[in-house]
Amino acid sequence: MSRPRIVIVGAGFAGYRTARTLSRLTRHQADIVLLNPTDYFLYLPLLPQVAAGILEPRRVSVSLSGTLPRVRQVLGEADGIDLDGRTVHYTDPEGGEGTLRYDRLVLAAGSVNKLLPIPGVAEHAHGFRGLPEALYLRDHVTRQVELAAAADDRAECAARCTFVVVGAGYTGTEVAAHGQMYTDAQVRRHPMRTGMRPRWMLLDVAERVLPEMDERLSRTAERVLRQRGVDVRMGTSVKEATHDGVLLTDGTTVDTRTLVWCVGVRPDPLVESLGLPMERGRLLVDPYLQVPGRPELFACGDVAAVPDLTKPGQYTPMTAQHAWRHGKVCAENVAASLGIGGQRRAYRHRDMGFVVDLGGAKAAANPLGVPMSGPAAGAVTRGYHLAAMPGNRVRVAADWLLDAVLPRQAVQLGLVRSWSVPLESASPEVARVPGRPDAGSAGSAGSAGGPGRTEPAEGRQGGEPAKARPGEEPAKSQPDGESAKGQPGGEPAKSQPGGEPAKAQPGGEPPRKHPGRPGADGASGKRHRTSESARPRPAHAPGTSRKAAEPSAAPKPSTGARRSEAPGGTRSSGRTRSPGAPAPTRSAGSPADPGPEPPPNQPPPGPDIAPGPVKRTDGPAVEGDS
Repeated sequence: MSRPRIVIVGAGFAGYRTARTLSRLTRHQADIVLLNPTDYFLYLPLLPQVAAGILEPRRVSVSLSGTLPRVRQVLGEADGIDLDGRTVHYTDPEGGEGTLRYDRLVLAAGSVNKLLPIPGVAEHAHGFRGLPEALYLRDHVTRQVELAAAADDRAECAARCTFVVVGAGYTGTEVAAHGQMYTDAQVRRHPMRTGMRPRWMLLDVAERVLPEMDERLSRTAERVLRQRGVDVRMGTSVKEATHDGVLLTDGTTVDTRTLVWCVGVRPDPLVESLGLPMERGRLLVDPYLQVPGRPELFACGDVAAVPDLTKPGQYTPMTAQHAWRHGKVCAENVAASLGIGGQRRAYRHRDMGFVVDLGGAKAAANPLGVPMSGPAAGAVTRGYHLAAMPGNRVRVAADWLLDAVLPRQAVQLGLVRSWSVPLESASPEVARVPGRPDAGSAGSAGSAGGPGRTEPAEGRQGGEPAKARPGEEPAKSQPDGESAKGQPGGEPAKSQPGGEPAKAQPGGEPPRKHPGRPGADGASGKRHRTSESARPRPAHAPGTSRKAAEPSAAPKPSTGARRSEAPGGTRSSGRTRSPGAPAPTRSAGSPADPGPEPPPNQPPPGPDIAPGPVKRTDGPAVEGDS
């Protein structure tokens, strides 16, 4: 008699914990298969420290094969599920296709960037969900400060030194806090000719920073940010993004080359294709994490709407803490359903508190409901992360120690280009690679029109030419199918920093008219739509493959042009605009205005910010922050 097969889709917090627990419970009594685009589990909470140069990328990447014994790893992206036939169809990183049969299926595909119908955001913003985006942001910020230091024009210097982060939640707050410290350290060693200081802006429509957390944590985080010089603007967001700045909802125009999108996440669109009951994009499950009417199907993490038994009528929020705990309960219930483990149990949780790392010795934390700030909170925060990481603890601690005693290395490696990390990618954990089949985008996966949409994306072959984004030269008008200058397969851009763009890229110089492909947040299993041309698929129906592949485009590397360049973590040509978003327009004729005066306890904005020598602005300790 053959052993039952358990297939787990996604190796994020929920999927990884499910696989690890099942490996311990089954003891060779079942075959466990883990389908994920990457061969590592990404510890997302420490990603801002990778962008700030504190941790090396491999420190937050935990090997799947090295930490999951008795688990078979399959590299690929699920793009179709046949519920009646009990099979999962997937595409591997090189475009090959395969099918996995299962007796029990666990969906833990995680989440992708949440987009809003704001003109220009999909073209000009950068997300922060995977290692490629963090590496790109680090390179981009370093480059902008170096270019600003060499600039004589104050307006250009001010624009390059202005970094806008949208979303004052957990991720956005940490990105702004670490980013301000990183750029201040750069300028301290190499002051700018105009005497300016880098300016980070944190925007959110909410009334306070960290709106989903305790008010005391929120006040501590905002106080630290303002002391450090971050321009915190609550009740304000982006109304329009262009290649040389953003228009805010209060009417302010801010010149910038960097727009980081940390607004939030949405469930992976894979579950939308199943035709099962949903709750705001999440698959409805019972308290045992089982899909009603489908005894072989389980779901956990961000794709599952799990009833919160401590708050009747509500569902558990999409957080890493819940996803990690979901994984353990899901594994126990899967084993029980096969007669391997004990009795199944419902998911119940107890809030253990939150921690927010604000860089240096500063943090905000409330372990077990006890509010903390300052160095004590910093120690608790780092101790919590070390305990929560499933591997690499010694390496992470060593990097923290080295960062405390040695200056950070502010260098550009140029390994990730802006076009290889589009904001609408269904797989932010994998960078797009030239010369490989396009995997599509999150927009085509479900956000931009839902499953089955096959309209050509902007900037792709057969579509509207891509528009320039911050840090990039506008694409030349060309006939359909002709490669743009500076694109893989075309004439390399002459001002491209880092040498010859196309030929020096991984994968070599791709052939003309060959579509590019996004590569594959090892934290969750998103999907790549697969082949170079759309593959014939059955019509969209419950339990069938989600959609045919979309035509893809040769991506466009960023250039060093003055009014055309791109920010940290994302996206150039070859992206699909969100549904209902008006075409991005340029704020023609608007003067280079750094914006209105920020609150009195912040440094002045724009070109006149903090003239003279740059000094640390944390200031004296405030009560409750030491």
